[in-house]
Amino acid sequence: MKYTQGKYIIIQKAAIARNIYSFTISCPEIARIAVPGQFVHIRADGFTLRRPVSICGIDPKKGSLRIVFEIRGEGTSAISRLNEGDVIDMLAPLGHGFTIDPDFEKVVLIGGGIGTPPMLPLAWIYGKKAVAISGFRNASAVILQEDFAGTGAETILCTDDGSAGIHGFVTQPLENLVKSGKIDAVFACGPAPMLKNVAAICSKNNIFCEISLEERMACGIGACLGCACKTKRNDEEYFAHVCKDGPVFNAEEVLW
Repeated sequence: MKYTQGKYIIIQKAAIARNIYSFTISCPEIARIAVPGQFVHIRADGFTLRRPVSICGIDPKKGSLRIVFEIRGEGTSAISRLNEGDVIDMLAPLGHGFTIDPDFEKVVLIGGGIGTPPMLPLAWIYGKKAVAISGFRNASAVILQEDFAGTGAETILCTDDGSAGIHGFVTQPLENLVKSGKIDAVFACGPAPMLKNVAAICSKNNIFCEISLEERMACGIGACLGCACKTKRNDEEYFAHVCKDGPVFNAEEVLW
């Protein structure tokens, strides 16, 4: 796993929803090697442990990455107070990303809440071959829908309370798509219950599925056991490190 640590300039900042921020960061050496599904580990001033944030955009030509994150505590709150022109301390790119297969003709990208941003780089790769399903609590939490539409992907929006898009969970349109035709792959990131249900649908219908797990991380490079999750390979159970062995796993490997 090749990664680097450094301080990089924030070239664009935007508040895109309540307590959710988008940063574009100039980091050419990271942008050249980053892949969809990887993450960055950010140091907030005054805090010892770094905060993991999924990569939302990769632009090797401009030498930049985009991250979208939600304030979930004092550390991410400190990061949110950084502005354009400030430097951000990052360890990146970390983890294993999603499978990219040019032979896939139809893929479904599923994001739940703040698990939606890591789906966007995949949408840029698969374009019109992709259907992007996004789920949020309500209309005020909705993010990135125009970005997904801009990739050429079909977009489907769901909200728990019906205040925007479909009233219901992301599994409903997924099941409809499964019934309507062949799907080559499903990629998903979001809350564990959502991922478990998505994985079950794909397993039942023999569809290739990869999921990105969200876990608290301390080191980000597999040196500690803070992000262990129970998985199986070759019929044997073992604890994998989400930061190093993931965050993307084949859904069949994860033991819920």
